Amino acid sequence: MAGADPGAHIGELLDRLGREAGPRARETADELVRGVVEFYGEGLARTVRLLRSAPPGSDPLAVLTADELVGDLLILHDLHPDDTMTRVGRALDKVRPYLGSHAGDVEVAGLDPDAAEGPTLRLRLRGSCDGCPSSTQTVRWTIEEAVARLAPEIAHIEVAGVTEAAPAEQPLLQIQSRPPDGAPAPPTPSAAPEPPHWHTLAAPALPAHDRTTRVADIDGNALLLVRLPGNLYAYRDRCPGCGADLRTAPLDGEFLRCATCAARFDVRHAGRGEGAHLEPLPLLEEDGAVRVALPELLGAGP
Repeated sequence: MAGADPGAHIGELLDRLGREAGPRARETADELVRGVVEFYGEGLARTVRLLRSAPPGSDPLAVLTADELVGDLLILHDLHPDDTMTRVGRALDKVRPYLGSHAGDVEVAGLDPDAAEGPTLRLRLRGSCDGCPSSTQTVRWTIEEAVARLAPEIAHIEVAGVTEAAPAEQPLLQIQSRPPDGAPAPPTPSAAPEPPHWHTLAAPALPAHDRTTRVADIDGNALLLVRLPGNLYAYRDRCPGCGADLRTAPLDGEFLRCATCAARFDVRHAGRGEGAHLEPLPLLEEDGAVRVALPELLGAGP
Protein backbone atom coordinates (compact mmCIF):
# COMPACT_ATOMS: atom_id res chain seq x y z
CA MET A 1 0.00 0.00 0.00
CA ALA A 2 3.03 2.28 -0.38
CA GLY A 3 1.99 5.69 -1.71
CA ALA A 4 -1.75 5.02 -1.19
CA ASP A 5 -3.99 7.48 0.66
CA PRO A 6 -4.80 5.75 4.01
CA GLY A 7 -7.99 7.79 4.44
CA ALA A 8 -9.27 6.83 1.00
CA HIS A 9 -8.41 3.18 1.63
CA ILE A 10 -10.33 3.19 4.93
CA GLY A 11 -13.31 4.73 3.14
CA GLU A 12 -13.20 2.01 0.48
CA LEU A 13 -13.09 -0.71 3.14
CA LEU A 14 -16.08 0.81 4.95
CA ASP A 15 -18.07 1.00 1.71
CA ARG A 16 -17.25 -2.60 0.97
CA LEU A 17 -18.29 -3.66 4.46
CA GLY A 18 -21.59 -1.84 4.00
CA ARG A 19 -22.26 -3.62 0.71
CA GLU A 20 -21.31 -7.08 1.98
CA ALA A 21 -22.55 -6.99 5.60
CA GLY A 22 -25.39 -4.47 5.45
CA PRO A 23 -26.07 -0.96 6.75
CA ARG A 24 -26.07 -1.86 10.47
CA ALA A 25 -22.57 -3.31 10.23
CA ARG A 26 -21.50 -0.18 8.34
CA GLU A 27 -22.90 2.06 11.11
CA THR A 28 -21.01 0.07 13.76
CA ALA A 29 -17.80 0.26 11.73
CA ASP A 30 -18.23 4.02 11.26
CA GLU A 31 -18.66 4.43 15.01
CA LEU A 32 -15.53 2.34 15.63
CA VAL A 33 -13.48 4.45 13.23
CA ARG A 34 -14.73 7.66 14.88
CA GLY A 35 -13.71 6.30 18.27
CA VAL A 36 -10.22 5.40 17.05
CA VAL A 37 -9.79 8.82 15.41
CA GLU A 38 -10.88 10.58 18.62
CA PHE A 39 -8.50 8.41 20.67
CA TYR A 40 -5.51 9.26 18.50
CA GLY A 41 -6.62 12.90 18.18
CA GLU A 42 -6.64 13.28 21.96
CA GLY A 43 -3.23 11.60 22.12
CA LEU A 44 -1.79 14.05 19.59
CA ALA A 45 -3.39 17.03 21.33
CA ARG A 46 -1.92 15.97 24.67
CA THR A 47 1.49 15.44 23.08
CA VAL A 48 1.50 19.01 21.74
CA ARG A 49 0.29 20.46 25.07
CA LEU A 50 2.82 18.46 27.09
CA LEU A 51 5.78 19.42 24.91
CA ARG A 52 4.77 23.09 24.81
CA SER A 53 4.44 23.30 28.59
CA ALA A 54 7.51 21.18 29.44
CA PRO A 55 10.17 22.97 31.49
CA PRO A 56 13.29 23.98 29.55
CA GLY A 57 15.86 21.19 29.41
CA SER A 58 13.41 18.42 30.33
CA ASP A 59 13.57 15.06 28.59
CA PRO A 60 10.75 15.00 25.99
CA LEU A 61 10.28 11.23 26.32
CA ALA A 62 10.04 11.46 30.11
CA VAL A 63 7.41 14.19 29.74
CA LEU A 64 5.35 12.10 27.31
CA THR A 65 5.58 8.78 29.15
CA ALA A 66 4.39 10.42 32.37
CA ASP A 67 0.99 10.89 30.70
CA GLU A 68 -1.07 7.69 30.83
CA LEU A 69 -2.81 8.09 27.45
CA VAL A 70 0.32 9.11 25.54
CA GLY A 71 2.30 6.40 27.30
CA ASP A 72 -0.30 3.80 26.23
CA LEU A 73 0.00 4.92 22.61
CA LEU A 74 3.79 4.61 22.79
CA ILE A 75 3.41 1.09 24.23
CA LEU A 76 0.88 0.17 21.54
CA HIS A 77 3.36 1.07 18.80
CA ASP A 78 6.43 -0.31 20.61
CA LEU A 79 7.89 3.17 21.05
CA HIS A 80 7.96 3.34 24.85
CA PRO A 81 11.56 3.73 26.13
CA ASP A 82 11.00 1.32 29.05
CA ASP A 83 10.48 -2.41 28.49
CA THR A 84 7.62 -4.38 30.03
CA MET A 85 9.51 -5.64 33.09
CA THR A 86 10.81 -2.17 33.94
CA ARG A 87 7.26 -0.83 33.93
CA VAL A 88 5.98 -3.85 35.91
CA GLY A 89 8.67 -3.12 38.51
CA ARG A 90 7.48 0.49 38.80
CA ALA A 91 3.88 -0.69 39.17
CA LEU A 92 4.81 -3.06 42.00
CA ASP A 93 6.79 -0.30 43.72
CA LYS A 94 3.59 1.79 43.74
CA VAL A 95 1.58 -0.94 45.49
CA ARG A 96 4.22 -2.09 47.99
CA PRO A 97 3.19 0.44 50.66
CA TYR A 98 -0.37 -0.88 50.38
CA LEU A 99 0.72 -4.52 50.31
CA GLY A 100 2.69 -4.00 53.49
CA SER A 101 -0.58 -3.77 55.43
CA HIS A 102 -2.00 -6.92 53.83
CA ALA A 103 0.53 -9.36 52.49
CA GLY A 104 4.04 -8.21 53.19
CA ASP A 105 5.55 -7.94 49.74
CA VAL A 106 5.37 -9.18 46.17
CA GLU A 107 8.11 -10.34 43.80
CA VAL A 108 8.18 -11.23 40.11
CA ALA A 109 8.38 -14.96 39.43
CA GLY A 110 8.47 -14.65 35.65
CA LEU A 111 6.90 -13.35 32.46
CA ASP A 112 5.63 -15.63 29.70
CA PRO A 113 5.06 -13.44 26.61
CA ASP A 114 3.96 -16.43 24.53
CA ALA A 115 1.32 -17.90 26.86
CA ALA A 116 -1.86 -19.11 25.15
CA GLU A 117 -4.03 -16.55 27.00
CA GLY A 118 -1.65 -13.70 26.13
CA PRO A 119 1.42 -12.27 27.90
CA THR A 120 1.24 -13.69 31.43
CA LEU A 121 2.94 -12.17 34.45
CA ARG A 122 3.65 -14.51 37.37
CA LEU A 123 4.05 -12.98 40.82
CA ARG A 124 4.81 -14.41 44.23
CA LEU A 125 3.16 -12.94 47.30
CA ARG A 126 5.18 -13.03 50.53
CA GLY A 127 3.75 -12.48 53.99
CA SER A 128 0.29 -13.09 55.41
CA CYS A 129 -3.23 -11.77 54.82
CA ASP A 130 -4.14 -12.92 58.34
CA GLY A 131 -6.54 -15.45 56.84
CA CYS A 132 -8.95 -12.71 55.73
CA PRO A 133 -10.59 -13.29 52.32
CA SER A 134 -11.31 -9.58 51.86
CA SER A 135 -7.62 -8.75 52.34
CA THR A 136 -6.67 -11.32 49.73
CA GLN A 137 -9.23 -9.89 47.32
CA THR A 138 -8.11 -6.29 47.74
CA VAL A 139 -4.47 -7.29 47.29
CA ARG A 140 -5.29 -9.03 44.00
CA TRP A 141 -7.33 -6.14 42.66
CA THR A 142 -4.76 -3.53 43.68
CA ILE A 143 -1.94 -5.40 41.97
CA GLU A 144 -4.05 -5.90 38.85
CA GLU A 145 -4.95 -2.22 38.60
CA ALA A 146 -1.39 -0.98 39.14
CA VAL A 147 0.05 -3.32 36.51
CA ALA A 148 -2.74 -2.57 34.01
CA ARG A 149 -2.02 1.15 34.20
CA LEU A 150 1.73 0.88 33.58
CA ALA A 151 1.96 -2.35 31.54
CA PRO A 152 -1.36 -2.68 29.67
CA GLU A 153 0.11 -5.28 27.33
CA ILE A 154 -0.02 -7.84 30.19
CA ALA A 155 -3.11 -9.95 29.45
CA HIS A 156 -3.12 -12.23 32.50
CA ILE A 157 -1.65 -12.19 36.00
CA GLU A 158 -1.06 -15.17 38.28
CA VAL A 159 -0.17 -14.66 41.93
CA ALA A 160 1.24 -17.52 43.97
CA GLY A 161 0.11 -16.79 47.53
CA VAL A 162 2.95 -17.77 49.86
CA THR A 163 1.50 -16.82 53.25
CA GLU A 164 2.62 -17.73 56.73
CA ALA A 165 -0.81 -18.92 57.81
CA ALA A 166 -1.81 -20.61 54.56
CA PRO A 167 -2.07 -24.39 54.17
CA ALA A 168 0.53 -26.06 51.99
CA GLU A 169 -2.06 -26.94 49.38
CA GLN A 170 -3.16 -23.34 48.84
CA PRO A 171 -4.05 -23.04 45.16
CA LEU A 172 -2.61 -20.57 42.72
CA LEU A 173 -4.45 -17.26 42.91
CA GLN A 174 -5.77 -16.36 39.45
CA ILE A 175 -6.35 -12.63 39.26
CA GLN A 176 -8.24 -12.42 36.00
CA SER A 177 -9.63 -15.83 35.24
CA ARG A 178 -11.72 -16.84 38.25
CA PRO A 179 -13.90 -15.20 40.91
CA PRO A 180 -12.26 -14.08 44.16
CA ASP A 181 -12.12 -16.45 47.12
CA GLY A 182 -15.39 -16.56 49.04
CA ALA A 183 -17.47 -15.13 46.20
CA PRO A 184 -20.85 -16.76 45.46
CA ALA A 185 -20.78 -19.33 42.70
CA PRO A 186 -21.56 -17.75 39.32
CA PRO A 187 -24.91 -18.65 37.77
CA THR A 188 -23.24 -20.26 34.78
CA PRO A 189 -19.70 -21.58 34.18
CA SER A 190 -19.08 -18.77 31.70
CA ALA A 191 -20.14 -15.94 34.03
CA ALA A 192 -17.26 -13.59 34.94
CA PRO A 193 -16.90 -11.75 38.25
CA GLU A 194 -17.75 -8.06 38.26
CA PRO A 195 -14.55 -5.99 38.16
CA PRO A 196 -14.05 -3.34 40.83
CA HIS A 197 -14.86 0.25 39.90
CA TRP A 198 -11.97 2.65 40.52
CA HIS A 199 -12.62 6.27 41.53
CA THR A 200 -10.30 9.24 41.92
CA LEU A 201 -10.63 11.19 45.16
CA ALA A 202 -9.93 14.92 45.19
CA ALA A 203 -7.86 16.44 47.99
CA PRO A 204 -10.88 17.87 49.92
CA ALA A 205 -12.22 14.32 50.37
CA LEU A 206 -9.00 13.11 52.04
CA PRO A 207 -7.76 13.37 55.63
CA ALA A 208 -5.61 16.48 55.75
CA HIS A 209 -3.14 15.40 58.46
CA ASP A 210 -1.55 12.29 59.91
CA ARG A 211 -3.61 10.37 62.48
CA THR A 212 -6.89 11.80 61.20
CA THR A 213 -9.92 10.22 59.52
CA ARG A 214 -12.52 11.32 57.02
CA VAL A 215 -15.61 9.67 55.53
CA ALA A 216 -16.08 10.00 51.76
CA ASP A 217 -19.22 9.12 49.83
CA ILE A 218 -18.82 7.46 46.44
CA ASP A 219 -21.94 6.40 44.55
CA GLY A 220 -23.84 6.12 47.83
CA ASN A 221 -21.10 4.05 49.49
CA ALA A 222 -19.49 5.42 52.67
CA LEU A 223 -15.71 4.96 52.79
CA LEU A 224 -13.64 5.54 55.89
CA LEU A 225 -10.25 7.04 55.02
CA VAL A 226 -7.51 6.95 57.65
CA ARG A 227 -4.17 8.69 57.26
CA LEU A 228 -1.25 7.43 59.33
CA PRO A 229 2.37 8.57 58.94
CA GLY A 230 3.54 7.38 55.52
CA ASN A 231 0.28 5.85 54.26
CA LEU A 232 -3.42 6.34 53.56
CA TYR A 233 -5.91 3.50 54.16
CA ALA A 234 -9.51 2.95 53.01
CA TYR A 235 -12.15 0.80 54.70
CA ARG A 236 -15.86 0.31 54.45
CA ASP A 237 -17.48 2.63 57.01
CA ARG A 238 -18.97 -0.13 59.14
CA CYS A 239 -17.90 -1.81 62.37
CA PRO A 240 -17.91 -5.58 61.79
CA GLY A 241 -18.72 -6.14 65.44
CA CYS A 242 -21.86 -4.05 65.98
CA GLY A 243 -22.68 -2.68 62.52
CA ALA A 244 -22.33 0.98 63.53
CA ASP A 245 -20.59 3.50 61.30
CA LEU A 246 -17.04 4.52 62.20
CA ARG A 247 -17.09 8.21 61.36
CA THR A 248 -16.83 9.17 65.04
CA ALA A 249 -14.41 6.37 65.94
CA PRO A 250 -11.34 7.81 67.68
CA LEU A 251 -7.79 6.86 66.76
CA ASP A 252 -5.59 5.46 69.51
CA GLY A 253 -2.15 5.43 67.91
CA GLU A 254 -2.57 3.10 64.94
CA PHE A 255 -5.77 1.52 66.27
CA LEU A 256 -9.32 2.62 65.49
CA ARG A 257 -11.83 2.18 68.31
CA CYS A 258 -15.54 1.85 67.51
CA ALA A 259 -17.43 4.55 69.42
CA THR A 260 -20.41 2.21 69.88
CA CYS A 261 -18.97 -1.15 70.95
CA ALA A 262 -15.34 -0.15 71.75
CA ALA A 263 -13.91 -2.83 69.44
CA ARG A 264 -10.33 -2.00 68.35
CA PHE A 265 -8.93 -2.48 64.84
CA ASP A 266 -5.34 -2.26 63.61
CA VAL A 267 -5.50 0.29 60.79
CA ARG A 268 -2.01 -0.35 59.46
CA HIS A 269 -2.48 -4.12 59.31
CA ALA A 270 -5.62 -4.47 57.17
CA GLY A 271 -8.04 -3.60 59.96
CA ARG A 272 -7.30 -6.62 62.13
CA GLY A 273 -9.27 -6.93 65.35
CA GLU A 274 -10.07 -9.57 67.94
CA GLY A 275 -12.61 -11.88 66.32
CA ALA A 276 -13.54 -9.36 63.61
CA HIS A 277 -11.89 -7.58 60.71
CA LEU A 278 -12.56 -4.24 59.03
CA GLU A 279 -13.37 -4.46 55.33
CA PRO A 280 -10.37 -3.01 53.44
CA LEU A 281 -10.75 -1.38 50.03
CA PRO A 282 -8.13 -1.28 47.26
CA LEU A 283 -6.27 2.04 47.26
CA LEU A 284 -3.46 3.47 45.15
CA GLU A 285 -1.61 6.74 45.69
CA GLU A 286 0.27 7.87 42.60
CA ASP A 287 1.53 11.20 41.32
CA GLY A 288 -0.42 13.11 43.94
CA ALA A 289 -3.74 11.42 43.09
CA VAL A 290 -5.61 8.90 45.24
CA ARG A 291 -7.70 6.17 43.63
CA VAL A 292 -9.92 3.71 45.48
CA ALA A 293 -11.95 0.78 44.18
CA LEU A 294 -15.48 -0.29 45.04
CA PRO A 295 -15.57 -4.02 44.25
CA GLU A 296 -19.13 -5.29 44.00
CA LEU A 297 -18.32 -8.30 46.15
CA LEU A 298 -16.74 -6.23 48.92
CA GLY A 299 -19.69 -3.89 49.10
CA ALA A 300 -22.26 -6.64 49.28
CA GLY A 301 -21.94 -7.36 52.99
CA PRO A 302 -24.74 -6.70 55.48
